[in-house]
Amino acid sequence: MDAGIVGENEVPTRPWYRIQGTDDATTLWYAVLRREVRGKFIGALAIRHGDHHASLLSSGWEEVGMEELREAPDADAVPEGR
Repeated sequence: MDAGIVGENEVPTRPWYRIQGTDDATTLWYAVLRREVRGKFIGALAIRHGDHHASLLSSGWEEVGMEELREAPDADAVPEGR
């Protein structure tokens, strides 16, 4: 919504899906993570510095940086490093 891709009551179109979290989920407390599975990226929201966050990172998940979260998505783009 902040990037202007969808309105306040709209849902992002494929391949972008909304990551479910509480209304007060900020990146101060939560981390957005992704992992490539069979050529597609899946995402997760985890509380920073908790056991679940550490477990995801140790099993190959990567944290998505703020710059990337703020950018307008390009359906044909591949995340950095891919």
